[in-house]
Amino acid sequence: MDLGIKGRKAIVCASSKGLGRGCAIKLAEAGVDLVLNARSEGPLNETAEYIRDTFGVNVTTVACDITTEEGRNKVLAAVDAPDILVNNAGGPPPGIWSDWGQAEWEAAVQSNMLTPILLATAVLPGMISRKWGRIVNITSGSVKSPIPHLGLSNGARAGLTGFVAGTSRQVAKDGVIMNNLLPGQHDTDRINALMTNKSKAEGISLDEARSKTQAGLPTGRFGDPLDFGATCAFMCSEHAKFMVGQNILLDGGAFNSTL
Repeated sequence: MDLGIKGRKAIVCASSKGLGRGCAIKLAEAGVDLVLNARSEGPLNETAEYIRDTFGVNVTTVACDITTEEGRNKVLAAVDAPDILVNNAGGPPPGIWSDWGQAEWEAAVQSNMLTPILLATAVLPGMISRKWGRIVNITSGSVKSPIPHLGLSNGARAGLTGFVAGTSRQVAKDGVIMNNLLPGQHDTDRINALMTNKSKAEGISLDEARSKTQAGLPTGRFGDPLDFGATCAFMCSEHAKFMVGQNILLDGGAFNSTL
């Protein structure tokens, strides 16, 4: 399918690895020029080189912490008139309510709520003036089905979801489409960290922890970041113009619900 976005320009945050990398690859496959961001320069440059060599699109890298004002300014300065923004940032650490004080909550809200909101509000005026734009926020399946040991993520991402619910409906008439993409358990560094914690907590091997968790999913396996990226690319396409303020759950059927 031709997504109709060849030649568009996209910012993809936290895109050197995992879900962000999957999104960047699939946007590049559709002919989109990219600004890629991550904290670590080495993996970021490796991903950029692979994308350039494979798809022939323009790729700019900005190694910085996107959750800081300085980092956001660097990324925004790297591209003139971005058409697409994919918000993404690492999730807060697991734990329980008694582990988290003000500092932990402020860090979670800064990373997973305020950062994507501030990036969105920075690019929205230009998108509105050009009558075209796509914003996809990578949040979490925990927004629909809270995960007890990921309470920081549950709370911060729910705040972002509320912002998108209202704002997306205000800007849709101007051709700007905002939605959230909610991953379940995909085979990324994040899931490896969670499985390591699970293996330690339950006194089992990492392989056993992975197998046990995957067996509990209807698909019997973790998700593929490239499949995730393909969904993101569609949500950034011309064909998504009537998808407004939605939370698209991509969790292999883990959330059990009729609606």
